[in-house]
Amino acid sequence: MKTKLLVIDDEGAVRRVIGVTMRAVGFEVVESARGEEAISLLNISPCDVVLLDINMPGIGGIAACRAIRRAFPEIPILMLTVRDGEDDKVEALEAGADDFVTKPFAVRELTARINAVLRRSRKPGAIDNRIVINDVALCTEHRAFFKREQPVHLTRTQFDIVELLMRAQGRTVPHRKILTSVWGAEYRDHVEYLRTYMRQLRKLIEDDPANPQYLLTVPYLGYKFCKSGGAALEN
Repeated sequence: MKTKLLVIDDEGAVRRVIGVTMRAVGFEVVESARGEEAISLLNISPCDVVLLDINMPGIGGIAACRAIRRAFPEIPILMLTVRDGEDDKVEALEAGADDFVTKPFAVRELTARINAVLRRSRKPGAIDNRIVINDVALCTEHRAFFKREQPVHLTRTQFDIVELLMRAQGRTVPHRKILTSVWGAEYRDHVEYLRTYMRQLRKLIEDDPANPQYLLTVPYLGYKFCKSGGAALEN
């Protein structure tokens, strides 16, 4: 059975390019020009992955992302942003997106991102396992993260980064190791991409994101999840 991709973008030319490309590599593609229409389509016929433009008329991409995430918490969502700006990326992650792609995009990059988020969503369930560090805990079986026993919602990508760092418990994980493990070998040099996710994770996990106690930067090397609550290194 083919993997079904829902493309939501008000620009017909963009939908056509994506549709032709993804059908050529074996996807079934469904198109929608509005967020409201897309939500109705998903209720009638669920899809395996959603590609959603951030700027659209009607309810807009961000509101549509939040609505899809509430109704279909397991479906992978990628957002198309119109510029390589931090605010757009952070807004997409806060809305529940698993990843983002900046316009204009290379077709090869888009295909790789879609396949990467699908791989992460299809990981086999892990044996029940909890990783506890001070007042935070991660449950791999249910892919749940808790701080002071309160659940903190993480997207698949965010969860995979945190799990990798928490398993290392205080050891530095190099940039390339994180990028390769979470996104694939083709992203091993995308350090700025990783930094965007780390800044967002600090907002979710840390009491004071500007002075993190858990998610620490090791300059020029990578990141580590501190076991005892440490002083922040440069971001």
